[in-house]
Amino acid sequence: MLAFVPTPIGNLGDISFRTIEVLKDGELILCEDTRVTKKLINLISQRLEIQLPQYEYISLHSHNEKAFLTKENQVLLERKKCIYMSDAGMPCVSDPGSYLVDFCLENNIEYDVLPGANAILTAYASSGFSNTTFTFFGFLPHKGSNRSDMLDKVMNSENLAILYESPHRLMKLIEEIDELDPNREIFLTKELTKKFQTRYKNKVNVVLNELKTTTIKGEWVVIIKNVESGNRGIITEQDILDLQLPPKQKAKVLSKLTGDNVKDIYNSLVSK
Repeated sequence: MLAFVPTPIGNLGDISFRTIEVLKDGELILCEDTRVTKKLINLISQRLEIQLPQYEYISLHSHNEKAFLTKENQVLLERKKCIYMSDAGMPCVSDPGSYLVDFCLENNIEYDVLPGANAILTAYASSGFSNTTFTFFGFLPHKGSNRSDMLDKVMNSENLAILYESPHRLMKLIEEIDELDPNREIFLTKELTKKFQTRYKNKVNVVLNELKTTTIKGEWVVIIKNVESGNRGIITEQDILDLQLPPKQKAKVLSKLTGDNVKDIYNSLVSK
């Protein structure tokens, strides 16, 4: 039997009764980082004044998850009371675990997924946006055409777009969004469930100025208002030309709008 157990995203008080019952009965813990999970187990034991078992720990993360899925470990999952825990939050949601779930399904291994703390839904509920649909994009690629292409999808999404971003790349992301649409409404939050959780909601250019005078430390969730259906398809070539974008980015956007070759558009822009 394998239980996928969500862990608090900041506030230890968000641990559930069901999680405690599973932990009391567990034998083996699979986790991203054994040091992080051992520390969490100790904190739970101390805070609730309970004695938890002496578990066996196995590190299972994005780099070794597929390699773990063997016949030998299938027997292990079937014979022991196993628990999978992320470092923080819900397993399989921008965290490892999905391959393990699929392995259980393919091999008829009994498993359960406990509900619990999740930064996406917590941020969405905190945002005040009334949209009933959203698209989760996770972390954007760090650089290159993969990043610009994905950001283009985010900015043209018919649903609210939800992203994760690290503190050292947050300003870059907001500056990129500001270049594309400074009047788009966005919501940002960090340190969810913790003492110093922070929220911003306004037009991108306003939020960008606010961020310049604050501490960026902490993991961030960014929610970007969707493109209104009535406003889709009315962007003109001149609108793109008027944007303060580097010629390479401007050429890519114009190519998507017109269907013309990116290189030809770029050469035309730099020759002016």
